[in-house]
Amino acid sequence: MSGKMIIVSAPSGAGKTTIVKHIMENIATLGFSVSATSRAPRKGETDGSDYYFMSTGDFRKEIEADRFVEWEEVYPGHYYGTLKSEVERIWNRGMNIIFDVDVKGGISIKNIYNDKALSIFIMPPSVAELEKRLRYRGKDGDDKIRMRVEKAVEEIGFAGKFDEIVVNDDLHTACNEVLKLINEFLNQ
Repeated sequence: MSGKMIIVSAPSGAGKTTIVKHIMENIATLGFSVSATSRAPRKGETDGSDYYFMSTGDFRKEIEADRFVEWEEVYPGHYYGTLKSEVERIWNRGMNIIFDVDVKGGISIKNIYNDKALSIFIMPPSVAELEKRLRYRGKDGDDKIRMRVEKAVEEIGFAGKFDEIVVNDDLHTACNEVLKLINEFLNQ
């Protein structure tokens, strides 16, 4: 069985995860694709729910065994990817899939599944606002924030490779716009 895919990507701090949670609360036919990562769990994160946590060595073994739809070394030593088994798990339940993935991963999934996938890029209103949001979260120190902002500038350069770009200047408006785009795509 196979259905449609929704890909939501954005630079860190643009609101992607919050928007995806809103979508999941409003569209019952979507199954959330849990990504795999080699980074350590953060406080409150659960294996198999937030991510599939694995060691760097195990992640590399999965790459060698061709068990990923896509994968990326997002930060040095920190791998993220989508397991083929995760896509099969959701489709076997008769559901469409929603991905909350990094920008390059989103492009890779879109290139593989083409018309079966809608790719949405969540754009921050500005790089300065993005940095402000990252600081407000209070999760990272100055060096990590600087690294995330530099990566965000690079990722924003890929926005044109997505089917749709939604600027998250106002979270409520952005959530509604993404919800409308997804409903239109699923009802085609």
